[in-house]
Amino acid sequence: MSGGLRTVAVIGLQWGDEGKGKIVDLLSARADVVVRYQGGNNAGHTLVVDGRQTVMHLVPSGALHPRAVCVIGGGVVIDPTVLLEEIDELRARGLLTGAQSLLVSQEAHIIAPYHKAIDQARERRRGKGMIGTTGRGIGPAYEDKSARTGLRMADLCRPEHFSKRLGEILADKNDYLQAILGEERLDYEAMIRELLDCGRRLAPMVTDTSAYLDAAIRSGKAVLFEGAQGALLDVDHGTYPFVTSSNTGSGAVANGAGVAPKQLRRVVGISKAYTTRVGSGPFPTELSDALGERLRKEGGEYGATTGRPRRCGWFDAMVVRKSVRLSGVDAIALTKLDVLTGMDPLRLCVGYRLAGRPIDAIPPLPEDYAAVEPVYEQMPGWTESITSATAVSQLPAAAQRYVARLEELVGVPVGILSTGPGREQTMVLSDPFDFTS
Repeated sequence: MSGGLRTVAVIGLQWGDEGKGKIVDLLSARADVVVRYQGGNNAGHTLVVDGRQTVMHLVPSGALHPRAVCVIGGGVVIDPTVLLEEIDELRARGLLTGAQSLLVSQEAHIIAPYHKAIDQARERRRGKGMIGTTGRGIGPAYEDKSARTGLRMADLCRPEHFSKRLGEILADKNDYLQAILGEERLDYEAMIRELLDCGRRLAPMVTDTSAYLDAAIRSGKAVLFEGAQGALLDVDHGTYPFVTSSNTGSGAVANGAGVAPKQLRRVVGISKAYTTRVGSGPFPTELSDALGERLRKEGGEYGATTGRPRRCGWFDAMVVRKSVRLSGVDAIALTKLDVLTGMDPLRLCVGYRLAGRPIDAIPPLPEDYAAVEPVYEQMPGWTESITSATAVSQLPAAAQRYVARLEELVGVPVGILSTGPGREQTMVLSDPFDFTS
């Protein structure tokens, strides 16, 4: 079956914010269908096209290409109000206007106001030990999904059924908010009015997206799967407990989109030329000095969803190698190489030491990971601007050597190279949708 498949997944290889939105936007020009398969509106993809910035939170980045059908799979948790705000903004720009331009899985769980209230209250109670969630209710929504007490889009489209279920669930959530978290109870009437109005507007888009995707793949359509967050935020394989609440690697495509694992043919992993992290948790190569602040400023390293400043540091090959292995990555899309211009020397983390001894893996306990000492290689930097380069041969020799060394360290080639935020500032060295070779 794999011979005729035209399916590609794009995933993040670090702690998120790697520039997936730009790469998905670029590849969407070749895709018939673009699918978001996990996460919620705690993730934001920033796109810059013709100098105009667009931030997407739930709608797939393919929305900027009118020919592509956008699909939100069952593995996503959806805040209906946020989704409608995005749809309205895009439609005001003449996008998502077709009858089937956006399809939403009937199996996707919804984020209700009580999920956000619980998320925010818990973070306040944690104090200095907070995980660093966005407060958008994603974790509590996934908790309810696992506890089999969640509400799905299929429920939201049945007003009488939904009203009854919400009343039963909210009674328990209010008891928890008040008695355990010390918060105010939430009003049922206001909540049901808001959610039912959302359900009425979203109902025409809600369908069996799993069946739709299976038919699209079997008919030979080009399908692009768009991940959120990064592999080191995976709830199973990331730096637990400082992770998100879903699986973020290529293995999540099958469950989150509702397709068979063998229907995924190629995986593109996105990595910055350095490393960033938002929120709490160990970060071995973090630069808490003027150089880290320079990376933040030059790279515009502020969260697309929250605006929080990102923590910045040197490229960590230990992180990316693990992600490449877990997701079977075929090629790297390397972003923000231009941000390193003018920094000399450059450093690459090639390994770790713990208690003075070399280790060959990321420690599972956060206190051990916080104690590791990165082992660095040093390379010369470059001063020439690379933002207008259209071929690797046009890059300064030091930049070419830096990219080549990254390839050696992570074990897969760089197939896409980004040298600036614009759509045009991208070199496609190997097209993921070219299946002729």
